Amino acid sequence: MFAVFYKDSKFKGMNNNIIGIRHEDKYLMERRVAILPKHVKKLIEDGLEIQVQTSPKRIFIDDEFAAAGAKIVNELNEAPVIFGIKEIPLDFFEGGKTYVFFSHVVKGQPYNMPMLKKMMEKKVNLIDYEKVEDEMGRRLIFFGMFAGLAGMINSLWSLGQRLMEYGYHTPFLKINQSHKYVSLEVAKQIISEVGQEIAENGLPKELTPLTIGFTGYGNVSNGAQEIAGLLPIKEISPQELLLLKDRKDIPNNVLYKVVFKEWDLSAPKEDGYEFDLQDYYDHPEKYKSVFGQYIPHLTVLMNCMYWDKRYPRIVTKDYLEKLFSKGRPGLTVIGDITCDQEGSIECTHKGTEIEDPVFVYNPFTREPTMGFKGDGILIMAVDILPSELPRESSVAFSNVLYKYIKAIAGADYNTSFEKIDIPNPIKKAMILHKGELTPNYKYIEQYL
Repeated sequence: MFAVFYKDSKFKGMNNNIIGIRHEDKYLMERRVAILPKHVKKLIEDGLEIQVQTSPKRIFIDDEFAAAGAKIVNELNEAPVIFGIKEIPLDFFEGGKTYVFFSHVVKGQPYNMPMLKKMMEKKVNLIDYEKVEDEMGRRLIFFGMFAGLAGMINSLWSLGQRLMEYGYHTPFLKINQSHKYVSLEVAKQIISEVGQEIAENGLPKELTPLTIGFTGYGNVSNGAQEIAGLLPIKEISPQELLLLKDRKDIPNNVLYKVVFKEWDLSAPKEDGYEFDLQDYYDHPEKYKSVFGQYIPHLTVLMNCMYWDKRYPRIVTKDYLEKLFSKGRPGLTVIGDITCDQEGSIECTHKGTEIEDPVFVYNPFTREPTMGFKGDGILIMAVDILPSELPRESSVAFSNVLYKYIKAIAGADYNTSFEKIDIPNPIKKAMILHKGELTPNYKYIEQYL
């Protein structure tokens, strides 16, 4: 059906010379794109035909793609290989095609199993950006850094708004939600000015020491720490955090940050055993959370770590109920960038949308109330944080993806999985081949 060959193209001998770029429709504010107009232009010069599904909201508008030589279309029926970002509606899939996007199925996420089943029924190929990795297992194509950047901006904005509810007027009130800024650089400039004001005038004594904790130390955490670094902030260890409250000379014009690693979060269940990182990865069921000792000493918790249900949670509903039963704690905001539904932060009942980004979780009723008001802990859990910085995140993403696009487009997917000639990082990310789970992903069957 899609075996098309072109004599005069650099794609001679390849099976396809048409790719599609879809309009993102899962979220109202999803404005990212996988492939930039400048890369579209280069791909067309190399012999590819690019069809771009029209979009009224994409950060790079239709005219920019048209100027690059792309064909603007309402439907992508002619394109056998389609690139997107977020999950795709069930009625979009067409038999035998290849889809490249973040499918969010590798953890057996129940909300995406119907989509995976439909893709299997249609006998399509699925390549998931999340699993494009090098030989060391490090992700190569990702938005994580931008999730951290936007997540920290949003969390500082949330802190200012929540403290206002408590009666404190702080410099954080000058910070806005990430998507309100025309660029990341403008956001950084504002936060730097807030940092300068704190350094010069300090914060209310009742709010000191103001501490920010980061779980994890990968791309997401690094992005969040980059924004926090614009403030007058000092890094301390988890052990120093526990002693900070006993200091009598704490300055009110300095914030403190703590980066928590795996051994700070969990410990062996059995007495007499020491934490072993590889054993933790291999047998997480042997470990328990010990993170609760640090929570009362934090003002903001930025959750930036990978989690699946095999691992212990770091903040449970039961823990929060006990914490709040002693009175309102210092912990004011949780920026749950990881955003696993009822996951490592158990009270994250859902990922929020950009236009309605925060809720207050009441530990006693165990119910959320959208917005900044209410009794409990404020949660910022936007599910598509990189889309709050759509231009910068799309540029970084496309810059890496570009070098794989021709190989993905030109591969012969009608052959056996073993014989498909594509770069190894892409092959490792192929979850479905002709509707069948590939060897590395057979485990997903248990969730179907």
